[in-house]
Amino acid sequence: MSTQSTQKVGIKKFISSPGRISLVIAGIFFVVAMVQKSVGATDITSNGASSATLRFTIPLLMAGLGGLWSERAGVINIGLEGMMIAGTWLGAWFGFLYGPWIGILAAAIGGALIGLFHALLTVKIGIDQAVSGLAINLLASGTTRYLSGVYFVSRGGDISLSPRTNQPQTFSVPGLSPFLGRVEAKHTFLISDVAGALGGLVTNMSWMTVLCLAFVPLTSWILWRSRFGLRMRFSGENPVAAESLGVNVYRTRYIALAVSGMLASLGGSYLSLVAASVYREGQTAGRGFIGLATVVFGNWRPSGVLSGSLLFGFTDALRVRQSTSVHAILLVVAILAALLALAFASVRNLRATVISGAVAGLTWIVFLQVKVIPDEFVTFFPNLTTLLVLTFLAQRLRPPAMAGAPYRKGEEVSI
Repeated sequence: MSTQSTQKVGIKKFISSPGRISLVIAGIFFVVAMVQKSVGATDITSNGASSATLRFTIPLLMAGLGGLWSERAGVINIGLEGMMIAGTWLGAWFGFLYGPWIGILAAAIGGALIGLFHALLTVKIGIDQAVSGLAINLLASGTTRYLSGVYFVSRGGDISLSPRTNQPQTFSVPGLSPFLGRVEAKHTFLISDVAGALGGLVTNMSWMTVLCLAFVPLTSWILWRSRFGLRMRFSGENPVAAESLGVNVYRTRYIALAVSGMLASLGGSYLSLVAASVYREGQTAGRGFIGLATVVFGNWRPSGVLSGSLLFGFTDALRVRQSTSVHAILLVVAILAALLALAFASVRNLRATVISGAVAGLTWIVFLQVKVIPDEFVTFFPNLTTLLVLTFLAQRLRPPAMAGAPYRKGEEVSI
């Protein structure tokens, strides 16, 4: 093995080691703490910013996991946005009538039924997957508007706004939450930053947040530790071979799409029951499509979907926090990109060095020249991040081989 190949293997092992990942996270916190102290920003790692990040992350995470389930089975689910819209309406309506947990249950059942409808159209009938998904998005948007006019107007709402619902119960971890709050209040370099970030995760957290986060390890276990997960991944990679080995590809895809719809709809109900406690028309704001982006960003893995959702949720949270924090983030990005450039230069990866160096230089220039970052740029940042991932890491992305390809039982797959 050549010296360069040995260095690349070493870097790969360095990145994949849990201990090394912890070290990288600690380094990022150190850079953030240093930047906050130098520019006077105080909201990047605060308790409030951490809590807001989690609230913005959960809907994206659920949509992303929904997209992951469908694509691992070989079906692209463009209809995630419509399933989320249905979830916001069902959660608000049934939550208003019977309480938030019945609303959550209704959203889950409704989303699963819509997922089965998508499976009927694409798996059984053979309609183009993108066309079916777009039809679900349009149908969900029009149907919820009609139902709002029928049910909400007579009960104190209007055609675009539901009556206020009760939220699921929240909790704070006894002992740990007040302790982290006291440490954050002391403003000790780095230690208070870590305490603030952790404090938002253990203070006034909704039980629904815990439920949604639990789907990440559960999905990971099902996909890589269960017999059904193996069959599902096989159906997405090579359905003809799976069929020849006795796997019922149709049934597998039906189940996967039902779960996909359930997860996306739960993400929608989170918006109307936890994040806002009301249904609003347009409440999803394209989060279903961003959820699809997290699937690509996360390389079709649950942990990657969680990472992408946290990144996109963090940018959304900054948009509603202090404007100085958004400006300070530019300096953080410049420093981290410069450090990445040095790391890639040490292993003689010229392409990655040039790209990281260019990002560092450009971000540094923007930081110096622009004092107030427009909200429109912050909103677009998740999409920009996805484009950068697709552009520079395309060779490392490994989507299911037959995702999106039409499949008919007993026939060869055509792409």
